[in-house]
Amino acid sequence: MEIKSISLSKQKFLFLLGITIIYITLVVCLDFLQGDLWRDEIHFWAVSLVFSDRLLPSIDNLRDYDALNTPLPFIIFGGLEYLFHEGVLLGRLLNLILSLTIVFIIGWPRQDKRERAILCLMGLLIYPYYLPLSGRLYTEIIACFWVIMGFISYLRNRHLLSSIAFILAIASRQYMIAFPAAIATYEFIIAIAKAQRLRKINLVAQWRWLLPLIAVLSIFGWIWLFQGLAPETAISNRAPEVQETTWTVQPGAAINFLAVVSFYIVIPEFILFQPWNKLKTLKQQWRKITFIAASLLLCFLIFPPLLVASGQVIKIAKLLPQDSLKMILFYSLSLLTCVRFSQPNLMFLIVLFNSLIMIKTYPGGDKYVFPLVVIFWYLKSVGLEEKFAIFKQQDVVAVKEHTSGTVSP
Repeated sequence: MEIKSISLSKQKFLFLLGITIIYITLVVCLDFLQGDLWRDEIHFWAVSLVFSDRLLPSIDNLRDYDALNTPLPFIIFGGLEYLFHEGVLLGRLLNLILSLTIVFIIGWPRQDKRERAILCLMGLLIYPYYLPLSGRLYTEIIACFWVIMGFISYLRNRHLLSSIAFILAIASRQYMIAFPAAIATYEFIIAIAKAQRLRKINLVAQWRWLLPLIAVLSIFGWIWLFQGLAPETAISNRAPEVQETTWTVQPGAAINFLAVVSFYIVIPEFILFQPWNKLKTLKQQWRKITFIAASLLLCFLIFPPLLVASGQVIKIAKLLPQDSLKMILFYSLSLLTCVRFSQPNLMFLIVLFNSLIMIKTYPGGDKYVFPLVVIFWYLKSVGLEEKFAIFKQQDVVAVKEHTSGTVSP
C-alpha cells in the first residue's frame, strides 16, 4: 500500500505508534539512559564536570577546557549536574527530547507534506548516527537542534530569531557556521540582483543577509576568547595536525566529505523517492554533467581524498584490494553529490560551505555530515530543498511568497 493512499489521520496514528516503539526500544537498549559512559561520552562528561561547579561558567572555564568544540553543550550538561546531581542521565534525557523534537518537525504528517514527511523521516532515521547519539551525552543533537530552529525561523521570516539560533548553534559546534554563511551568501546575492533590477536599495531588506552574517561573525568572539580555533589545552592534547596551525588545510578532506554526503543523503534519497523523471532530464544536461565530472577529476588529481580517515565510507574503501579502486569509489560517490547539488540554489551553497569547512577538520566526515542530514531532510519534508534559486528571480519571488508565514514545523 502506498503512503499517499493512507488517510492523514491514519498516517498520524502510524507515526506516533512507530516513533513510540523506536524510542522506547532505544531507551531500553541504552539501559534507560543510565548505562556506562560510551566512547566519547567519557571525555565529554569529564569536560561537562568542569562547568558543574557553578550555574554560570567563569571566563577561565570558557577560555581553557579540554575539548575542541565550542562549550555550550558542556555548559548545559554541567548546569544540569549543578542543579540536580543526577549524573549523565539528564544530559542524555535532554538529547533524547531534542531528538524527538527534530523527528516531529521533519516527520509529522500534514496535508501539505503528503507522503514526503514519512519518507524524509525514514531518510533521517536510517542515518546510523542519529538514533545512537540521541540518547548519549554527545554534542551533535544540541547543535542540530539550534540549526533547525534557525532554518524554521528563517523560513518564517523571523530573521532575528534565526540569527540567535545560529549563534547558539555555533556556540555548540564551530562548523555550524556553514549554515548561516550559506543563507547570508544567498540573501546577499538576491539583494544585489534586486537592487540592480529596481535601481534602488531597500535598507530594511538588507537584514535578510546582515543578520545571518552577524551569526557567522560570532565565531570571531570564540576565536578571540580561545586565542585560536579552540582552547589551548585541547589544541595541544587533541587537535589533528591540520588544526594545530591557523592556515594549514587539507583540501582532499572535502572530497571525503562529498563521498559521505552521497552515501548518507544522495543514495538514500534516490532509493526513497525514486526520481526517475529527474534522471531523464539529466540526459539533456550532459554538457553540464561532463563539465562537473572533468572539474571534479581535476580537483581529484590535485587534491586526492585522504585514505587515513574515520567512518563507514572509509571502512568500505579499505575492503577494496587496490588504491586505484578506492579512488574510483571516492570519485564516483563525490560525483553523485556534485551532480545532485549542481543547481545554483541555497542547498548548493549549504553543501559547498560544509565541504569547504571540512578542509580544516579530521577527514572521514561520517559524523560531520550529521547536521547536513538533518537540514536536508527538513527542507525536503517541506518541499524546499530545490527552491531558493539564485539566478531565476521568478523562483525566488515564489519561494518568498510561499515562506511568508506558511511554512511551519
